[in-house]
Amino acid sequence: MALQFYNSIKRKRNIFSPIIDGEVKLYTCGPTVYNYAHIGNFRTFMFEDLLRRYLEFKGFTVTHVMNLTDVDDKTIRNSQQAGTPLLKFVQFFKDAFFADLDALNIRRAHHYPAATAYVPQMIEMVKTLVDKNYAYVSDDGSVFFDIAKFPEYGRLANLKPEDMLVGNRVADDEYDKEEMRDFALWKGRKAEDGEIFWDSPWGKGRPGWHIECSVMSTELLGDHFDIHCGGIDNLFPHHENEIAQSVCATGKEFVNYWLHSEYLLVDRKKMSKSDHNYFTIPDLLERNIPASIIRWMLLTTHYRQKLNFSLDRVEEAQKSLDRIMSFKNRLKEYQGIEGNAEPFLDDSMKSFELSMDDDLNISGGLGAIFEMIRNGNRLMDMNEFSQEGKLLAMSLIERFDSVLGIFDLLENEATLSLVNDTSWIEAKIIERNKARKAKDYDMSDALRNEIIEAGYELIDKPDETIWKKRTI
Repeated sequence: MALQFYNSIKRKRNIFSPIIDGEVKLYTCGPTVYNYAHIGNFRTFMFEDLLRRYLEFKGFTVTHVMNLTDVDDKTIRNSQQAGTPLLKFVQFFKDAFFADLDALNIRRAHHYPAATAYVPQMIEMVKTLVDKNYAYVSDDGSVFFDIAKFPEYGRLANLKPEDMLVGNRVADDEYDKEEMRDFALWKGRKAEDGEIFWDSPWGKGRPGWHIECSVMSTELLGDHFDIHCGGIDNLFPHHENEIAQSVCATGKEFVNYWLHSEYLLVDRKKMSKSDHNYFTIPDLLERNIPASIIRWMLLTTHYRQKLNFSLDRVEEAQKSLDRIMSFKNRLKEYQGIEGNAEPFLDDSMKSFELSMDDDLNISGGLGAIFEMIRNGNRLMDMNEFSQEGKLLAMSLIERFDSVLGIFDLLENEATLSLVNDTSWIEAKIIERNKARKAKDYDMSDALRNEIIEAGYELIDKPDETIWKKRTI
């Protein structure tokens, strides 16, 4: 099977064929840096990481651009509420976003353009749209795109032209699907914007949200590129508006493949602070949920299915990760017998690729990995796994992980766990020795039992107490 993706604008799977053979130009909508990104945002960012990793696994050279929206209605409002200059305010949340990316082992994009750095280019694109009669200037110095001038408007969201509210305008950055109205390319200065404005041919003002992505994507990837991604909530109006303004400004196709991830629910409900089911990455880490488990839980549901995130699934995720790591560690110790590599190993790789080629079918891909683990463990149990097979299996596990991105997290966590083990156990031993010296044997026994129940062995010697972790 050839690599194929569900293309939102075609509403069907399309075989993937890049504009330039062997190269992929990828644009993904990044965060609006007015607050911490939540796990719903990271569901989308994780899907995009999987997409990029798999494209690179397939041998493509990927150029990845992710924007940072640092000027819009929300960033201005929140910076003013905080009493902090806009650029200083958003920098804090940019840094927090990058820390979250690194915590989850999400590969950094090659470019992170900030909207405020591209305002002159945005003014030029708006001017082009006005000159081409696709946009008009309102009395307050705002500029609106005239959707009636673009017959293909609504094609991405599958909306009918007769549903357009022709002549009606919407200035807000985000609005409901029912509001197929002319949208703001440039917003004339208002009192609530404070000192956030730029000079333009239409007076002082600032760009609308939608024009930002059109400019940053085409500036860094060209007028026509391969893949544009985002959450399903971005499909309309944001991506629909991007298409309209970009195609009309450049006269070119803009994007060949549109990929959108579905919503994340928490315990089958929409995330809401009032329902106490709203989580950021630091929230989960503070609950002692390892980053490897967070990544696994965000990764292992197909991107076009709603993901139900539940803290009740943490143990299930841990078992899956333990199964993979246990197999990897067992392979290291296993000696192997003479013979050629077992055929099921090649079959596992073929099955993995066949599944992932089918619109990133992660369930099928994981199924291929766990089937390989089952067969490998069975042969090792019988001491019938070849040395050549062992080496190939180890190589395949690493290849699979280049897509999953789990091992680095697990190994870092194991190192941290060892440090924490050492700190905790040694403190307990000091406390127990004090109790023994004071002849408080009830306390001494209670501490010893606590240590044993935590999975450790104690060996008392005349001048010291040695500890080690139980292996069984």
